[in-house]
Amino acid sequence: MDFKGYFKGLARVTRTFKFEYSGFKAQGVPAILVAVSGVVLAVGVAKALSQGAGHLPDTLKEARGLAEALRSSAPRLKS
Repeated sequence: MDFKGYFKGLARVTRTFKFEYSGFKAQGVPAILVAVSGVVLAVGVAKALSQGAGHLPDTLKEARGLAEALRSSAPRLKS
């Protein structure tokens, strides 16, 4: 097996990876690290949502109540 050729090809492939988002640019190994970090973050969020799915309706109800309480048009109690 030709290890020198393998690593040369691997180096060429890693240089071709590019990641651009809203002014943020990464190329090569940093782009790969950003992409892998994004996948790991997405898996973590999906796992957290699946574990807390039973509490999600209660959480959304409380968040809606909080948003209504913070609205300026909501009636205020006189002190």
